[in-house]
Amino acid sequence: MTRNRGRIPLREQVYDSLRRDLATGVIVPTERLGEERLAETYGVSRTPVREALARLQADGLVERLSDGLYPYRPRLDELGHLYELRMVLEARGLQRAGPPEHAHDLDLVRAELDTWRALRENPPEPGPALVAADERFHTALLAAAGNAALADALTAVHVRVRPVRTLDMPTPERIATMAAEHIAIAEHLLSGAADAALEALTAHIDTSRTHVLARARHALRLTKLGRAVRD
Repeated sequence: MTRNRGRIPLREQVYDSLRRDLATGVIVPTERLGEERLAETYGVSRTPVREALARLQADGLVERLSDGLYPYRPRLDELGHLYELRMVLEARGLQRAGPPEHAHDLDLVRAELDTWRALRENPPEPGPALVAADERFHTALLAAAGNAALADALTAVHVRVRPVRTLDMPTPERIATMAAEHIAIAEHLLSGAADAALEALTAHIDTSRTHVLARARHALRLTKLGRAVRD
């Protein structure tokens, strides 16, 4: 880590780096966040690492278990709550598309539309890159709404749901559906059909919530089954 980035305090640099690495999956969800190892990774002392971990724990992105700190992993009931929060945040962003004083930054929307038209033609493989592209689309819609606080709140939700989504392996059909739904939402916004965009977005998020919860329940059943047998 570069120690001299303007006047940004070292603890802020470590916090930003840790938050980024948690968000992008560089740090895997099952990896214990040991201060000594992280200090070595980022080339700093343990003090700024300790301060950064405390902030991340307060942010809800890190949790303390019996043997130390780990990236936050949601429980099944929390997944449903996080998707409910996501619905509220994203719906509010599209509702801001109405009044002239809240006009959307349509250039951001056009850029995402171009991206997903390209992905429709050349679908990505399932995995972290696909999840990241999906998250960028939804964050861009909120950023286009002109309320940075909404976009920041959605980013925090994405980080907390990502451990489950990254382990999912969507079929080519689901990837194609995702692309088509993103394109439809963006096209509605660009044509000024905010109500249609909101309806499409709500259905899209609800479908995602249903699938993620079903996959999580299935994974839990498999885990319990695995504990019931042995080699």
